[in-house]
Amino acid sequence: MRLLHILGFTLLLCGLCVRAEDEKTDNVEEKGNNGEEIVEEGTEKDAEPEKQEKTDEITEEKDVLVLHSVNFDRALSENKYLLVEFYAPWCGHCRSLEPIYAEVAGLLKNGSSDVRLAKVDASEEKELANEFSVGGFPTLKFFKDGNRQNVTDFSGKRTVKGITMWLERHTGPSATVLSDVKSAEALLDANEVVVVGFFQDLEGDKAKTFYDVTLIAVDYVFGITSNPELFKKYNVQSDSMVLFKKFDEKRADIPLSEEELDKGDLISFIHSNSIKLVIPFNEENADQIFSSKVRKHMLLFLNTTVESQNALLEDFRDVASEFKEKVLFITLDVTSDKAEHVLKYFSLSESDAPIIRLINTEKVVTYAMEGSTINKDTLRTFCQGVLDGNVKPFMKTQEIPENWDKNPVKVLVGKNFNEVAFDETKNVFVEFYAPWCGHCQQLVPVWDALGEKYKDHEDIIIAKMDATENDVEDVIIQGFPTIKYFPAGTDKKIVDYDGNRDLETFSKFLDNGGVLPEEESKDEDEDHDEDDDDDEDEVLDESVEESPKSTNETSKDEL
Repeated sequence: MRLLHILGFTLLLCGLCVRAEDEKTDNVEEKGNNGEEIVEEGTEKDAEPEKQEKTDEITEEKDVLVLHSVNFDRALSENKYLLVEFYAPWCGHCRSLEPIYAEVAGLLKNGSSDVRLAKVDASEEKELANEFSVGGFPTLKFFKDGNRQNVTDFSGKRTVKGITMWLERHTGPSATVLSDVKSAEALLDANEVVVVGFFQDLEGDKAKTFYDVTLIAVDYVFGITSNPELFKKYNVQSDSMVLFKKFDEKRADIPLSEEELDKGDLISFIHSNSIKLVIPFNEENADQIFSSKVRKHMLLFLNTTVESQNALLEDFRDVASEFKEKVLFITLDVTSDKAEHVLKYFSLSESDAPIIRLINTEKVVTYAMEGSTINKDTLRTFCQGVLDGNVKPFMKTQEIPENWDKNPVKVLVGKNFNEVAFDETKNVFVEFYAPWCGHCQQLVPVWDALGEKYKDHEDIIIAKMDATENDVEDVIIQGFPTIKYFPAGTDKKIVDYDGNRDLETFSKFLDNGGVLPEEESKDEDEDHDEDDDDDEDEVLDESVEESPKSTNETSKDEL
C-alpha cells in the first residue's frame, strides 16, 4: 500500500472514503498502468462523432481556447503567455477542474491580461501529448513568448486563487526590488511574512537561485536588494535570505554560502519559519499545517471563553519554541464549529477541555498526556517522551458487543481485535470502515453477502471494525474503506487487499489463499477515482474550503 501524504485536519482525523493505496501530491493525475489511457470500468466509449476537418481557426469554450495539432502554433504565436490543460473527456479530475479553469480564463480575458488559458483533448491529440510528455490527466503546461521549447510545468494549487497566483508570479516581477529603506519598510509593513534576499550581486548565481525559489513558493511575498544601506539597517553581513515576520521571534536568517544553493533547502526554511510557534487550527492555517514536513502535531484542546484555559497558552508557546521543527504545536477551540469531528476522532468532548493529545500523522498514531496538569514541565516531559519512544500510543476501543459473533460478519473492536484477527487457526478478512463513509455504505451489501457465503467455512472469518472508534497497534488505516487480510499461522502477517471491491473478486482472493489471481490484480481504478471525487467534495465542505486536493489523495497533504 502506497503511503499517503497530508489530510486537512478533519479529513485525516475522520478519514477519507477513498482507496487506501491511492496517493497524491498537490497535483493529482489519473494514470493507467505504464501511463496508458484509462477508460472507465463498466462503460463503453461513446460512438465517435463525425470528425470535422481541423483548421488553424481557434474556437473558445467558456473563454478557454480549444487547441489541436493544426492551430496549436497559431495560439502560441498570438499569445505571449499560454497555460494549456491536457485533458481527457472521461477523466473525473479533469471534469472537477473544468469550472475552476473556466472561471480563471474568464477573469484573465475580461481583465485584458496577456495570459490566456487553453485546453487540448490529449486522448485525441496524442502527438501533442507525446511531444510535451503528458503522462496523466489533467496536466497543465505553461508557454512563454510562443516558444514550444520554453515550457514550464504548472506546480500551483488547482483553485481559482492558486492558478491566478501562480500565473501572476510567472508573468510579473517575482520579487520586489528594494532600492532604499523606504521601499523595504513599505513592503515589510504591508505583509505579515516577507522573504528578502540580500545579495552583493543581483546577477550572480545565488540571486538567480533565489529567483527560482520565488517561482516555486508563490504563496509568499519576496523582496531582493543589493543596497549596502539595507544590509546595514537589517544587520546583514553577507549574502543571506532573511524571513521577516510580525510574530514570534520576528525574523529568521539563513546565510548563503559560496557552495551551490539547494532550492529545496531554501523552500523548507521558508515553510518552517513562516509557521507560528503556536498555530490555531482553522481554515486559514490548514494549508500551512499540512504542507509542513513536521509530522508530529501536539494539540491543545481548549475553551477560549474560559480565561483560565487561555492562560495555558503562554506555557504552551514557551515549550513550542524548544521543539521547533520537531513538533507542531496547535490549538483547537472546542467551541468552534470545526471542532466536532476532531473531538470525536480523539474520543473527546467539549467538557474534556483543557486536554492534550499528540498525533504522529505519518503513522496515524495518537498519544495522550497523563494527568490533568498542563504546564511547562508536563508538556516538555510528555513531548520529549513521545520523541524518545517512551510513551505508549493511546488506543481507542469500544466495548465488545454482546452479539459480536452472532452474524456472518463478525464485529470487531479494539478489545477483541487481536484475539480474533491473529487466531492462528483462522484466515480473517477485515473491513475497516467509517459510519459516515459513502463507499463503506455502498460496500455493506457486498460484505454481508461475502459473510453469508463463507459463514460455514471453519477457517475463514469475515469481519468489520469501525476504525473511527477503535485503534489497533501496528495496523495503520489511512482511508476508508480499508480492507486487510490476516492469514492463519504464528507469523501475524497482515496483507493489504487492493483488488476490486465485488463479491467475485473477494471470493477469488479468499479461495486463492489471500492472493489475487494475476488477471484480477489492478493498480488503480478510474471508476473509484470518480466516485471519490463526489465524496471528497462532501467532506471538504466541512473542512478546508480552498483545497487543491482531489480524492485520490487520501493524504496527510490535508490533516
